[in-house]
Amino acid sequence: MQARLVNIGYGTIIAVDRIIAVVAPESAPIKRIVQEAKELKNLIDATYGRRTRSVIIMDNSTVVLSAVQPETITNRVNMDIIKEKGRVNEE
Repeated sequence: MQARLVNIGYGTIIAVDRIIAVVAPESAPIKRIVQEAKELKNLIDATYGRRTRSVIIMDNSTVVLSAVQPETITNRVNMDIIKEKGRVNEE
C-alpha cells in the first residue's frame, strides 16, 4: 500500500495517515501545545518564515506548523481521497 501524502505549503509534504488534527493556531490550548512541542524538540516549523496559519498534530506527538489555512489542507486531503476512490472504482 502506498502512503498518501499532502502538500502543506512551500514544497513540504506530510503523510496523511499520520495526521490527527489540523487546527488554527489562535487559541490558548493550541499555543500551549506548540510551546510544549518546541520545548520537547517535537516541533517542525514548515512556514518558511511566514505567518503560521495552521497547526498539524501528528500521531507520534510531532507538531507541524504550516503557512497554509487548515481548510486548504483539509480540501487537499479530501481531493486526494476522492481521486483515490475514483481510481479504485476504475480497476
